[in-house]
Amino acid sequence: MTGAPLPSFDGDEKTSQDGNSVGTTSGAPLPNGVVLGPDGKPCRTCTSGAAWKSMMKQTTSGSNSTSPFASMTTNKSSTASQQRAPMTIGTSDCPPDVEQLGRSTWTFLHTLAANYPERPNPTQQTETRQFMHLFSKVYPCWVCADDFRTWMSTSGNAPRVSNRDEFGQWLCEAHNAVNVKLGKKSFDCSRWEERWRTGWKDGRCD
Repeated sequence: MTGAPLPSFDGDEKTSQDGNSVGTTSGAPLPNGVVLGPDGKPCRTCTSGAAWKSMMKQTTSGSNSTSPFASMTTNKSSTASQQRAPMTIGTSDCPPDVEQLGRSTWTFLHTLAANYPERPNPTQQTETRQFMHLFSKVYPCWVCADDFRTWMSTSGNAPRVSNRDEFGQWLCEAHNAVNVKLGKKSFDCSRWEERWRTGWKDGRCD
């Protein structure tokens, strides 16, 4: 896809800021899909559950002296490590991966728009714009945050918050930009309020 990078809340992955493949500080390659954080360590909230699981398998399969991921293991005894429950993808009580974080984030943002005032006063509009910009700086997946800031800085993509429908439409467009980037189907933005505020007209949400 050409054009500016897009926000990646649905789980798009990068391996480095410049798009090149990266490895551990020791030079050993990371499994495909593992993203490093600004501190050079694997970023769980930037990485898919499958990629994280693959990395953890490599972490535990090698000895502490030879595994490139040895620094990620704890000092617990091998017996204690063997007693730990195995990690499973999609477990609800585990830290979120990039896909889980993305789905939860979109749920929050669309619900925020659904409860936004129909006629917001100037202060509410200013605060909402500020929130979206601050949000794009503190979002836990740093590559997603970078993409979202880039997308918002593109002409016509600045937050539109003059009323509820405008804000809801803007967020729907932002979400669709991600869907297009990920090869997913776009959502009909004329139905954003039905999806996120009033419920579907067929009554399935009643």
